[in-house]
Amino acid sequence: MPSTEIRPHIVALLCHSDFELRSDTSTWSHSSGRPFTEEEQATALSATKAEFEEFGAQHQRYMEYLRTKEESPNTLQSFLAPFMEQLTQKNLGNAVQLMTTPERTEFDRLLGLSIDPIRPFTANTF
Repeated sequence: MPSTEIRPHIVALLCHSDFELRSDTSTWSHSSGRPFTEEEQATALSATKAEFEEFGAQHQRYMEYLRTKEESPNTLQSFLAPFMEQLTQKNLGNAVQLMTTPERTEFDRLLGLSIDPIRPFTANTF
């Protein structure tokens, strides 16, 4: 039975790949545009089905992260609306004072998604 062990260095290489074949080198390239060396191309082509599936799962999680990040300003606004409705002086500090600990945790998460820069797709991060 073939081994299903995943080699992390191959998954990392796949995560940094642009899978369009370059006509000038007959290789794929890194997401930066630098063409693969012959060794990198051979390594990428040696990937097993399990390694491609792991790459696909990581990429899917990254796409979900991007979607969540894109929606975060609207989600944050919807989250804050019930707190703001309770206030006569509507400001963020007063709204935070009304929150429970779990609500504050969710607020911090949504705020972080809204203000932190987008992280690049990197192996084993998502």
